[in-house]
Parts: sequence; structure tokens; C-alpha cells
Amino acid sequence: GVVKDLKKAVYWYTKAAEQGNAVAQFNLGNRYYNGEGVERDYRKAVYWYTKAAEQGHSGAQNRLGVCYGNGNGVEKDYKKAVYWYTKAAEQGNAGAQYELGICYFLGNGVVKDHKKAVYWLNKAAAQGVQIPKVILDLINN
Repeated sequence: GVVKDLKKAVYWYTKAAEQGNAVAQFNLGNRYYNGEGVERDYRKAVYWYTKAAEQGHSGAQNRLGVCYGNGNGVEKDYKKAVYWYTKAAEQGNAGAQYELGICYFLGNGVVKDHKKAVYWLNKAAAQGVQIPKVILDLINN
């Protein structure tokens, strides 16, 4: 019912985020991460993702894991990535289940464990995440 305006969206997300709304914090984090309506700023994305993640928002927990895994806005830290992926994966976040499975498969931030990798990848696949054939072939061999 309104004209799409990313800057106004950021304005309203900020209002709600500053009042502690986890969904708004997550959405504001996404705006900063993607540079939608604001200049891309990974540090601000991490700030807002952290606020939402600490309230239990699984999407924010997953995105925070991505930030730590890639070093976007924070120093790369696979152990912190695994921490946040685990929080989200245990809540059923398919993206986090996939990322956690990859961490166990590669040994990023955890001891390499193909059984745990298969467990988390199967959970993600059951929710429709497409597991690349190359990963499936490596796990099955």
C-alpha cells in the first residue's frame, strides 16, 4: 500500500530496534549487511545481529555465525561462528544446520567429525536445503 522506500524502512527498523525489538534488530542488521537503504557496514550489521541473537532470534544467530565465519565486521573466528550456528541450528534454523554441518565436515572451529557433519547436513536437507553433490560424495566415501 506504499511506495517501496528502503531509507524509510531503515528509519522505522531503527526506531523499533532501539526499543529492543529482535525482529527489527535482525532486519536492520540485514539492511546494513546488504547495503539496502544505508551504506553497507558490516560492523553495524554485527551490532544489530548480536542484539537480536542474544534475544534468541535464530536468523540473527545464523547471520552472526556467517559474519564470524567470513570475518565480516569482526575478526574471523570459527569457534564463535560454531557457537552461533549451534544456537540457531538447535532451534531448527536450516541455514545454520547446513553451516554447522560444513564446520564439522571441515573441522572449522570444532574437531572434524563426519558423523556430526552428516547429522546436521541431514537436518538441513530435510528442510529443503540442497547439499552440493561434491559434499555428499566426500561424506559417503
